[in-house]
Amino acid sequence: MKNKLSSLEMKLSVWCAETFASCFPEMDLSALQIGVIPSRNEQFGDCQCETAMKLAKELKSNPRVIAQRFSEKAVLPDFVEKIEIAGPGFINIHLKTTGIAAQLDAMQFDESLGLPDIGNGQTVIIDYSSPNIAKPMHIGHIRSTVIGNALDRLYRALGYNVIADNHLGDWGTQFGLIILGYREFADQEALRTAPVEELERIYVKSYTLSKEDENWRDRAKAELVKLQQGDPENRALWEKFVELTLGEFNRIYKRLDVSFDLYRGESFYNDHLSGVIDLLNEKNLLEESDGALICNLEADGLNVAIVRKSDGGYNYTTTDIATVLARTEEFKPAEIIYVTDERQQLHFKQFFHICRKLGIPTKLTHVWFGLMRLPEATFSTREGNVIKLEALLDEAEARALDIVKQSSPEMNEIQQREVARAVGIGAVKYTDLSQNPQSLVTFTWEKALAMDGNSAPYLQYAYARIASVRDKYADKFPGINPEDYPIVINEEIERRLALKLTRFPASVETAAKLDRPSILADYLYDLSQAYSSFYQNVPFLKAKEGVRESRIRICTLTAAILKKGLSLLGIETPERI
Repeated sequence: MKNKLSSLEMKLSVWCAETFASCFPEMDLSALQIGVIPSRNEQFGDCQCETAMKLAKELKSNPRVIAQRFSEKAVLPDFVEKIEIAGPGFINIHLKTTGIAAQLDAMQFDESLGLPDIGNGQTVIIDYSSPNIAKPMHIGHIRSTVIGNALDRLYRALGYNVIADNHLGDWGTQFGLIILGYREFADQEALRTAPVEELERIYVKSYTLSKEDENWRDRAKAELVKLQQGDPENRALWEKFVELTLGEFNRIYKRLDVSFDLYRGESFYNDHLSGVIDLLNEKNLLEESDGALICNLEADGLNVAIVRKSDGGYNYTTTDIATVLARTEEFKPAEIIYVTDERQQLHFKQFFHICRKLGIPTKLTHVWFGLMRLPEATFSTREGNVIKLEALLDEAEARALDIVKQSSPEMNEIQQREVARAVGIGAVKYTDLSQNPQSLVTFTWEKALAMDGNSAPYLQYAYARIASVRDKYADKFPGINPEDYPIVINEEIERRLALKLTRFPASVETAAKLDRPSILADYLYDLSQAYSSFYQNVPFLKAKEGVRESRIRICTLTAAILKKGLSLLGIETPERI
């Protein structure tokens, strides 16, 4: 059954908490986060506990004295070799090598590889991607899409009930322009072959005319009013635009292996907007300003948030409040996570602040990210000033195919293209996900497709290399099952890799808790480096029986963790590259 296995960090954290509780029975330590972290230096043990420093101020005592009391009271778990007090009060924990081996053995037979069930069925809504209808997806959508999808996968793996919601930009003034332009100069053949590009052309042309021709602008406004009032013809055209655009979007999402549980755009909450105004008024949060209705947040350092414009139209703040109210009523989520770029920080601060004033209990989190920039002439396909996302993916696969053809010329063309797809798409995703989300990302093909360094191809190749080792073992020792032999750890380099393997669950949990997939990416890169050192420095197939099978088992677990970890980032792992 899933999640019965506890990680070594979890076992140690529970033990530390119980021991501190026995040291200070008069204190309530439940609010104190007692845990362990990996030691920063091997000479200080395998893990460290820093709780003595946290307690020192409250107890008005020397942290080293507190740590010493812990040491005297502690009954060591059977997998702990010894503990030592160091520096101002660090508790350094040395694990038994047999304890590490036993943990690897348990992880290998656990279908979740030891991932904890911390979600326990709590519902989390993740709002990400959110492109605009009638406009092609461009390079600016890649970060929200891949970061959001990685968080989606991480939370699901940890036992949360995740609802992935693509909050589409499917309503607004642009549709009056598109409807009018569609009637006047739509190219039906272009609409059939490249629908989103044609809808964008229509919009741009109609928008340009609206700036030059007041009559055109008035006609577009009239079409918008008809749409808003439910005119059947305009409604049917709007639905057609949505359907055509989603067809294109879903084709790109399929290439990215991204899927959503809901596609609820701004239009879904249209009928709720006047109710939001009523609720804000009821809570005395509204003021009138030059004909507009605002929430004045200046006293809270958040300026003014407009909720209804002077012309009676609503804006994003109103729609987002309506969306939260609907989501909390329907799904009762523990948390709603929004993944957008850094330019929307003020909007979310204002919107979250208003939600708190309305008494909405749901935790609201804004995961913002820096923009992605591209060196000049990086891409071969440019349309205007915007890099279309599909052009990026096409070029990624084409460049990856060149690499695969060079590395595996004997592979048939169909296989080469399939591997190139996994490598190319993986390279684009990992270039983003390996960065702190809040960093600005400069994308280069050299870094994205590098076969060494912190890149997806490097990690995918590490996985493929392990698959090759296992194939060679099976050929040389047919009929022998390595799992019939225990895992034994003899070499220090072997121990280092084994310890790194036990830390997979903690890396996934931390990446989710901090909403930073880059933490998992860093772990996988460190793991692949530890494996490379292990592979280069100890014999495998030439080792004696028992040791040989143990090392194959360690290889197998390394491959399983690389595969699982990369899948949580939305990246495939071909058996060969």
